[in-house]
Amino acid sequence: MLNNKGRVTRPQESTENLAEPQESYSGHKGLLMNEPLLFEVGGLDKTGVDLPEYVETETLLGGLERKDEIGLPGLSEPEAVRHYVRLSQQNYAIDSGFYPLGSCTMKHNPRLNEKMARLPGFTDIHPLQPQSSVQGALQLMDELSHWLLELTGMDSIALSPKAGAHGELCGMMAIKAALEAANSSRNIVLVPESAHGTNPATAAQLGFKVASIPADADGTVRASAVQTAIEENGAETIAGIMLTNPNTCGLFEREIKAIADAVHDAGGYFYCDGANFNAIMGRVRPGDLGVDAMHFNLHKTFSTPHGGGGPGSGPVVLSERLSAFAPLPFLQKSDDGLTLVEDLDDGESDSPSDAQPFGRLTAFHGQMGMYVRALSYILSHGLDGLAQASGDAVLNANYIRTCLKDLLNQPFGDQACMHEVLFDESSLADSGVTTLDIAKRLIDEGFHPMTIYFPLVCKGAMLIEPTESESQTSIDLFVETLTSLIKEALAGENEEAFHQAPVHTPRRRLDETAAARKPILRYESSSD
Repeated sequence: MLNNKGRVTRPQESTENLAEPQESYSGHKGLLMNEPLLFEVGGLDKTGVDLPEYVETETLLGGLERKDEIGLPGLSEPEAVRHYVRLSQQNYAIDSGFYPLGSCTMKHNPRLNEKMARLPGFTDIHPLQPQSSVQGALQLMDELSHWLLELTGMDSIALSPKAGAHGELCGMMAIKAALEAANSSRNIVLVPESAHGTNPATAAQLGFKVASIPADADGTVRASAVQTAIEENGAETIAGIMLTNPNTCGLFEREIKAIADAVHDAGGYFYCDGANFNAIMGRVRPGDLGVDAMHFNLHKTFSTPHGGGGPGSGPVVLSERLSAFAPLPFLQKSDDGLTLVEDLDDGESDSPSDAQPFGRLTAFHGQMGMYVRALSYILSHGLDGLAQASGDAVLNANYIRTCLKDLLNQPFGDQACMHEVLFDESSLADSGVTTLDIAKRLIDEGFHPMTIYFPLVCKGAMLIEPTESESQTSIDLFVETLTSLIKEALAGENEEAFHQAPVHTPRRRLDETAAARKPILRYESSSD
């Protein structure tokens, strides 16, 4: 049946004469199985396969071979299959529900992309094949490179980085290589206080000193603040700036061009964290804003699988100032086709005379499967479709912002956001309920929580990103659910339920601090 909003509803279940729910003997909850560890299911005295008797043989291990039992549990085939199927049913995934994970775009992975990635010509190749036998794969890499450069207005690209942070490292290594080639002693990198945590970590790992840039009251960075930092540290010390745009507060850095000009005038480079390119794809070209290096997260912007569904891919685009320092390998065209240049000294290619690669980041060329998926996404959308996708991502985020702004506080004022909206917990201050409690109750309601307690520039952050993939129906249900929880907290109702949540999951609320600092990584049986 339909309610007065058109939403499908179920008949109200009668609660008369219902006993309190009892714990089951098996530990299962209906069809949600209580799945123990494999060690608790299997035993050393059985196996799912028949193996021949072990025959003592000489080894080449020099006495280092294992002498004791390996200690792995033996299981029948049904036990092994059921274990992993049950674990998969306990996973929350983009294919099973809404993923409002701010600053970490979790968009739908179109099945067209998956079909293309499974074509035999891409799945059956090996990175050590002769390049003459994989010209189609190299052509795809070249095509993807072309469109990524078109979308960004940049000069060259490195495809090989395997994740966003890896790409970030690549971009900053190119900057460091350029400074070293110029015999420069510049060693300070400017980083806004709202940056991704990997930004200052990457700069420090490469030997740079980090100077923090404060955000303005509206959550963005002012060119005047950058200029002040340049003057305080000395222009001759500035290696560059690492700026995310749109930033981690979900806001577009309106003074980005003036910031780039200030850093360039000081002699530094501009690294842009492109994690949030999903908000401006097809609408803004970072190269036109003065960016010298920027990484993509193909899993965020171009719909390739994310995290556990990976592997990741983080290509880096470079300006003309940094092109010579792009890492190996890189593609090169000739009359004989495409060549993946692996070594400038191999004598097999006429590489650009100014090429000064800082080295290589990976053993091979990167993640072919992710390249196929990303190019499939780009070509199936076209420029107008990509622009619509980014526009819809921004529209959906602002729809959520408008729906919730009277209940939750926006720490940087009532202003339009980009692809994600940031709230804090200040409106819950007298309720006894925290951001963590809200997130745990959302799990009981069947939603993956939004990003919480990040960015660190506001207390009790709730960062919500719906992406362009979600329909208004799915967003409305999330908004209505979150609204009901907020109102319940503000009314002082069921406070203990907030503190106990989640209660409908295979495991109850954990001590997350202890789990992070003192993880138990080795199984020990009760008999040990």
